[in-house]
Amino acid sequence: MTRNRQFTLARRPHGMPVPEDFALIETPVPEPGPGGTVVRNVYVSLDPAIRGWLDDKPSYMPPVEIGAPVRASTIGRISASNDPAYAVGDWVMGLNGIEDYSLGGAGGFQMKIDPTLVPSVTNYMSIMGGAGLTAYFGLLRVGKPEAGQTVLVSGAAGSVGSLAGQIAKIHGCRAIGIAGGAEKGRRLIEAYGYDAAIDYRGKSVEQLAAEIASAAPDGVDVVFENVGGDVLDAALLNLNHGARVALCGMISEYNSAAGPVGARNLFQLIVKSASMSGFIATDFMAEIGQAYADLGRWLAEGRLVSHEHIDEGIENAFPAFLRLFEGTNQGKMILKIGED
Repeated sequence: MTRNRQFTLARRPHGMPVPEDFALIETPVPEPGPGGTVVRNVYVSLDPAIRGWLDDKPSYMPPVEIGAPVRASTIGRISASNDPAYAVGDWVMGLNGIEDYSLGGAGGFQMKIDPTLVPSVTNYMSIMGGAGLTAYFGLLRVGKPEAGQTVLVSGAAGSVGSLAGQIAKIHGCRAIGIAGGAEKGRRLIEAYGYDAAIDYRGKSVEQLAAEIASAAPDGVDVVFENVGGDVLDAALLNLNHGARVALCGMISEYNSAAGPVGARNLFQLIVKSASMSGFIATDFMAEIGQAYADLGRWLAEGRLVSHEHIDEGIENAFPAFLRLFEGTNQGKMILKIGED
């Protein structure tokens, strides 16, 4: 008899998650309700935002409940349907649990996708998914770069940061990326077209700020921030007048057992008449059609590159998730849990 394996939250993590914070359980496969569907999940998108959903703290989404499947974006195929809009076998993406089967409909987010429009269906998790939309809206709608300006991206080798830098180049900007290690630095320049790469590892705020100043002698106009902490503090010391900081993430602080470190150089926003704005991609859903059109065109033209790191097996959900914070993933982190 087919069972539904679920990667569930056993307790709330304190600091860096450990295996005991999660449990892999089996439950019956759900049945679709009136107007509902059941999705057989094939791919799971593992993103840093998941870590925030595990804490019982105010956020843009409610925390994952203890005993419930860990929430994630998934791509799968309809396995049962009471909704005429969805046929068995249709590919869909949605916000579900890390589990073999998820209930669709009943007000949840689910949309049909066409795998023939992209080189790989997993592109709906990278360039045509949350990573691409976050990079697109964060850079263009929050950062508002102009041709000839300098864009600084932290976490630049990650799924969002790598695309933010490429979109900056498409719009005629100079792109500087911050990442950890020489290999990632090479990838920034050789694969993603960054003009300069900075290794943050083992550097003080002052040292990092000096390297940013060397790479951007005329200052920074847009900061696309994924890291926070010391990296953000160093960026703030290099702002131009009227600079914009698009605050996408603060991954350096997500697993801090002592709590958030916070930015200490915020006074520079006053000095430089600069602004800092937090955002999530869903703030701009009214413009998603234009975003998909642009991202799809750039992908077809070969102007966007996205590396995908795919691990396999729901039993490997924990080590795959931990790659995000260890920096061992080589591109968009995806877990394959079913056959496609």
